[in-house]
Amino acid sequence: MENLNEKNYKEKILDYSELLKAIGHPIRLCICFKLLKEDLNVTNLQDCLGVPQSTVSQHLSILKSKKIISGNRNGVEVIYSLINKDIRKIVSTLFDEIEIN
Repeated sequence: MENLNEKNYKEKILDYSELLKAIGHPIRLCICFKLLKEDLNVTNLQDCLGVPQSTVSQHLSILKSKKIISGNRNGVEVIYSLINKDIRKIVSTLFDEIEIN
């Protein structure tokens, strides 16, 4: 377990608060859940979320800016991955009893 002094503790609280805000929108939470299971492109995410591609792209941009996901170019498409270990734990815990194909 990490030993935190008062300053580090407050910084950690602020960091976690920002992460939670970033996944607080239903679409972004769904994106994180889908990316927890597998890496996907925008089209795959759009199909499973049922929202326009532009909407998915806006939410992906927010998650990327918070370093929650990353996008790797594969030819003409970008494949997105969930890279933040704290968010992986949170989303896994939230959905641990839900099985969605």
